[in-house]
Amino acid sequence: MKLFRFLTATLLGPAILGLCSSGEEQESPHKPEQKIQVTVERVNVGVIVTDNSGHFVEGLSREDFRVFDDGVEQPVSGFTAIEEPAQVLFLIEAGPAVYLLGKSHVRASGTLLNNLASNDSVAIASYSKSPELLLNFTQDKPTAQFVLQNMNFSLGYADLNLSSSLGSAVEWLAASPGKKTLVVLSTGVDTSPPSLRQVVQEKLRTSEVRILGVSLSSDFRKPPKGGKVSAQERENQAWLKEGFAQADQELQELSIATGGRVYFPKNEEEFDRAYAEIAQLVRHEYSIAFSPPSNDGQIHSIEVKVKRLLCRVDHRQAYIAPGPK
Repeated sequence: MKLFRFLTATLLGPAILGLCSSGEEQESPHKPEQKIQVTVERVNVGVIVTDNSGHFVEGLSREDFRVFDDGVEQPVSGFTAIEEPAQVLFLIEAGPAVYLLGKSHVRASGTLLNNLASNDSVAIASYSKSPELLLNFTQDKPTAQFVLQNMNFSLGYADLNLSSSLGSAVEWLAASPGKKTLVVLSTGVDTSPPSLRQVVQEKLRTSEVRILGVSLSSDFRKPPKGGKVSAQERENQAWLKEGFAQADQELQELSIATGGRVYFPKNEEEFDRAYAEIAQLVRHEYSIAFSPPSNDGQIHSIEVKVKRLLCRVDHRQAYIAPGPK
């Protein structure tokens, strides 16, 4: 992506060295045709409801919710208010631009670790061309803090494949039972092919993994301090502004697709506030269930509304209906 190449060249110059470095699943050999029928008795939707201050709204009941499948209201067949230990995977951009201007914000994410409960589990991964797991799920927060503080940022002309890395991380998390949250610390710059981005976004819409994004791009937007700004510098600033507007939209779309949200903090106080809000959101949600109205094997949109309250409602956007019997 031009924006990434421009940032790398501007910040690091020609002296940058090194690169950071998933395989495709092999299809099984042809076997006699076997029909496997999977019956989905109900669709489960995790819902976060927050007030204007970003605090989770507690005390709601089944009667407070309405759920729609492709715009048609469905009876709520299951409901529970969940407060359980969280499983949080940090996925952190490890490119050279973040190394120079954003690593302090990454390391400040230790604030989130400090706000998590003792029985919450965390894992840490970095990504550039592809994701790399640095620490598997653990409740050992000091060890997680150590890994965050000692992250190795790549110093090279690497790719920043945000979409494909998210797709790989969601697939990995799908194998873990329970409620899972993916906290993404990223500039939003994405060099994944556009065709792959569309595939990944469709996968995220139907995933039960919630993505909470934290943008690391605030320092890149600041104009140069002092002195006269040349015409070329003004042109570069305008181009960066346009590029990061596109990166912001990408990060927002990827997060919202899963029923998550994204934060664009501008200073240390706003970063701390974002991390504190995330810490309380990862533990709380309402779980709503309904029976799929049709077995057509298609993607169905989901919409959940809360009656009588002016509040924000976040949930995954879709599910895949079972195929015909």
